[in-house]
Amino acid sequence: MTLAHVLGYPRIGAGRELKRAVEAYWRGELDRDGLEAAGRELRARHWQAQRDAGLDLVTVGDFAFYDQVLNVTALVGAVPARFAAEAEVASGEVDLDTQFRMARGRAPSGTPAAACEMTKYFDTNYHYLVPELHEGQRFRLASSRLFDEVAEARAAGHPLKVALTGPLTWLWLGKGREPGFDRLSLLEALLPVYAEILARLAALGVEWVQLDEPALVQDLPVAWRNAFELAYNRLRASPVKLLVATYFGALGDNLRLAVGLPVDGLHIDTVRAPEQLTAVLDNLPGYKVLSVGAIDGRNVWRADLGALHERLAHARMRLGERLWLAPSCSLLHVPVDLDAEREIDEELASWLAFARQKLDETVTLARLLGNRAGAEDRARVAAATAALDARRASPRLHRPAVAERLARVGDAERSRDNPYPVRVRAQRRALDLPLFPTATIGSFPQTPEIRAARRAHRSGELGREAYEARMRDEIADAVRRQEALGLDMLVHGEAERNDMVEYFGEQLDGYVFTRHGWVQSYGSRCVKPPIIVGDVTRPAPMTVAWSRYAQSLTSCPMKGMLTGPVTMLQWSFVRDDQPREVTCRQIALALRDEVADLEAAGIPAIQIDEPALREGLPLRQGEWQGYLDWAVECFRLTASVARDATQIHTHMCYSEFNDIIAAIAALDADVITIETSRSHMELLDAFQDFAYPNEIGPGVYDIHSPNVPEVAWMVQLMEKAAERIPVERLWVNPDCGLKTRGWAEVEPALANMVEAARELRRRHA
Repeated sequence: MTLAHVLGYPRIGAGRELKRAVEAYWRGELDRDGLEAAGRELRARHWQAQRDAGLDLVTVGDFAFYDQVLNVTALVGAVPARFAAEAEVASGEVDLDTQFRMARGRAPSGTPAAACEMTKYFDTNYHYLVPELHEGQRFRLASSRLFDEVAEARAAGHPLKVALTGPLTWLWLGKGREPGFDRLSLLEALLPVYAEILARLAALGVEWVQLDEPALVQDLPVAWRNAFELAYNRLRASPVKLLVATYFGALGDNLRLAVGLPVDGLHIDTVRAPEQLTAVLDNLPGYKVLSVGAIDGRNVWRADLGALHERLAHARMRLGERLWLAPSCSLLHVPVDLDAEREIDEELASWLAFARQKLDETVTLARLLGNRAGAEDRARVAAATAALDARRASPRLHRPAVAERLARVGDAERSRDNPYPVRVRAQRRALDLPLFPTATIGSFPQTPEIRAARRAHRSGELGREAYEARMRDEIADAVRRQEALGLDMLVHGEAERNDMVEYFGEQLDGYVFTRHGWVQSYGSRCVKPPIIVGDVTRPAPMTVAWSRYAQSLTSCPMKGMLTGPVTMLQWSFVRDDQPREVTCRQIALALRDEVADLEAAGIPAIQIDEPALREGLPLRQGEWQGYLDWAVECFRLTASVARDATQIHTHMCYSEFNDIIAAIAALDADVITIETSRSHMELLDAFQDFAYPNEIGPGVYDIHSPNVPEVAWMVQLMEKAAERIPVERLWVNPDCGLKTRGWAEVEPALANMVEAARELRRRHA
């Protein structure tokens, strides 16, 4: 037979039960036993869903209370020194609260400390906790959590496979701060701990262990390629069967390396890279299992099961029972269950598949290839074919006027009237800001009252006029608080917005929405990506009335807030029937109209957020330029309608910028704000080395931690920034929006930030 499995399953729960349990634990409303019980219940439910769907193996090890990379960091005892004293308890276990302090700087027990750095996992919107590595680091088996979960699954009678981040990818994702430090030098110390983990899993009766090595789809230095051979030759003696899992792209020049590793199986992504299947088949040793990732684990469109059956029939003929079937990657990146949606129309629903439905697709395809399909499977194939045929013919997809407008765009629409040195003089006259101007990124706390009003409005309990009146009250409150704090450039606080992408998508034609399509972004933070079904247009202004009202309340300059076209694309489930760059240009034109209307309404500064610009970068460097060309073009198409005196801001967070700094400069934003608090200003090295010409706000306040930063700490960070960037081009701001924080944390933190700016002005007057 063809075995069916998944690389991972969403852990948040169909109702975001994990988020609620974790946050209740952080607030002290749930004790540790209650939190652990919630985790066990979710794991049991998700394993049973896999078995009920007909999967041959359930996946254990994909669950995390915060992050799966952090799980491995704890498992191998790689706890930074500032947390280590509390981690080195008599039991030798890395406590769950230690992990929470590493993730967010604070937990219900233990001393608060600076949180670990967080960044995007490859080219996804999932954020992982970066392992902190250093010369001579020691590793040890420091957590029993994985083994406890295996025992749970075995007690429930499930046939299982364990999933674990592989040793090379874990090191690849890590970072060391010492000059000249090579994190690969730690492999020799790390491998014995991995061998110990595998031996202990074998002792628990585990047969297969999936070691995730997506680093293999990237450009690897020779030393790292050699390290893969060394590592897996060392681990080949382990008493379990190893499946090396690659995903998010093609193996490319690492193909022969990957197929030749001394392991029992290899997983490849044939959604992102269908062309690699033939080459892998031609090079795969005769003893090795090939797991084909054929169902899209990154998007929500229904699979064409009939076409996939035809495409994979040759692989089945060549491999026989050595062919396994799976989604392309972990289903962590898609919503849990389409059946929970009651408000999307029947036609659209017939085009979609969420994680639960992708289990069915995987099983059906495996049964088709294994010649064991039943009536239910054949009906599922017929339904998929009919739905996809209907989608291709649907009038919802195309609007001729959109294509006509795109065809008329010329070079003049892609550039500001004058370069930054000319614009900055007009902006300084118009804004009259002090040295080290202070601002926030845009959002303020989404209080329980705001959320309750939004729920009441959605349910019909609160009429539109009453809802908008409440939102105006919240905006007025945010403006008053900012004025009292002494901030120099204000924002309206975004009380009316549910999400930075969803809010705009709800007002654009071409987007559709779910009610329960939540996806984990980081920790307990979940987002609900909209779905781009057809051509995108803007029927009416989206933010102008709110910004105009906020500006009417103050004499301070007010910043309008938009989400940029690349982020609107990246953080949505994107239609797959046309190139992504075409869809992005459509979004850019819609947002361009909003920029023009904000400017006409008297808004002197407009922020166009692009936190996903780096995330969208292809994993292979040879493909970068094509992406960067159209991504930069789309931003400029959005912003270039603004006059010289209108200050254009952009924001990017939790990304590495060194390798794309030229593209960031090409955006030609007047001010860019970035995350630098967790990375201790090291990201500014790229801006300094490139001689970045425009203004920069290096975030000095880590908003993902509940800790209130001290004035001296922020002054110290900004002094580091002033060593790299001329002071007249520096802003003082948090590293991200404040939506997830509470006012009790935000106000003292911003007060300290304003005081830090005043101290900097005194020093640099």
